[in-house]
Amino acid sequence: MSKVITIANQKGGVGKTTTAINLAASLAVLDYKTLLIDADPQSNATSGVGFDPKVVKTSIYECIIDDVEPKNIMLNTSTPNLDLIPAHIDLVGAEIEIINLPNREKMMKKVVDQIKDNYDFVIIDCSPSLGLITVNALTAADSVIIPVQCEYFALEGLGKLLNTIKIVQTRLNTKLEIEGILLTMYDSRLRLSNQVVEEVRMHFQELVFDTIIQRNIKLGEAPSFGETVIMHDAQSKGAVNHLNLAREILQKNDMTKMEQKEKNINI
Repeated sequence: MSKVITIANQKGGVGKTTTAINLAASLAVLDYKTLLIDADPQSNATSGVGFDPKVVKTSIYECIIDDVEPKNIMLNTSTPNLDLIPAHIDLVGAEIEIINLPNREKMMKKVVDQIKDNYDFVIIDCSPSLGLITVNALTAADSVIIPVQCEYFALEGLGKLLNTIKIVQTRLNTKLEIEGILLTMYDSRLRLSNQVVEEVRMHFQELVFDTIIQRNIKLGEAPSFGETVIMHDAQSKGAVNHLNLAREILQKNDMTKMEQKEKNINI
């Protein structure tokens, strides 16, 4: 049985794409067959796993607009068990093109349903907006991960996102759950980072992942090489954090029977 997880937050620069790429790669190296779907016209998830969006001929756009079968456009990445459905800039126009169509919020679900049973996990990376493509991604998903950066405006706009999720749950996808709120860009040296962690945990309690993604130079370097952080430097904090996140998700969904001592990787 597959699980479809959308990574969403309309606030930019919170680590959505970094999370999507490296969570997908971590699940893949833990031997779970994983598909990464780039649903952002900026195509950073596509370039982040080693493909040039400028030379991508068919993408998620053609699947949504022209009914191209997703199996015909999937790309194999350099990470074992990880495939990609890429994006390119044409996706910007998709919202306008589908706005008057019936079931416009379910166009991506139609695409995902065709191939999800071939995978253990499908991870969807969204653009920093609450537009129609993001609503499509939420409608297609079983759950949503919300990255929140450990900075001053961490909770800004989170209410709008949670309200959008509630609308999707009520009208479009009653099975949608919040997989968790993920704290990102954490710097233990900063009092502010620790205050944000405390505040988010106080507000959202059990919804917050135990795993925190720390600031790490390797996370920033890896996309410039077209690599996931685990392929770029498997010993880095960034790689270890995302592997721990993958393990936490597996435990939460009863998809692993690890012993307590195996639950976290230490460096």
